[in-house]
Amino acid sequence: MSLKYLFDENVDPEYAHQLRRRSPELVVRMIGEPSTPTKGTLDPEILDWCERTGFILVTNNRRSMPVHLADHLAQNRHIPGILILNPNLSLGKTLDELITIGFASFEDEYQDRIEYLPLTEPIPYFTRT
Repeated sequence: MSLKYLFDENVDPEYAHQLRRRSPELVVRMIGEPSTPTKGTLDPEILDWCERTGFILVTNNRRSMPVHLADHLAQNRHIPGILILNPNLSLGKTLDELITIGFASFEDEYQDRIEYLPLTEPIPYFTRT
C-alpha cells in the first residue's frame, strides 16, 4: 500500500499533476479539489482533515507548520505526517523523492512528524587529509 498525499494550495499544482502522471497508482490530492479542504482553509483545519482521512500533507510552509503541528499534538491528536518541500530541488528530483517515499515507507512511518525533502540523499561526510 502506498501513502496518500495532500498538496497545500501554495504548492505549484504542477507537482500534483506530474506526480499523478508519473505514478498514477499514488493517491494525490490538492487543496481545493473535490473532497478536500477548500482553498483558504486554515492550517489547523487542514491538519484535522489529514488526521481524519490519512493523508500526508505536502507543503512548503516551513515557518508556521511546526507550530501548528505542535499545537495539534498538544491536543493529543495525531497526523500521518508532513513533508516540507525543498526549494532547491528540481521538480523531477522532488517527484522522485515523493514516489520513493510513497512506495518504500511504512504506513505510520511519518506519523506526528515533519520531514524535510530530500530524504533519500546520502549524508555527506568529510575525510581528513
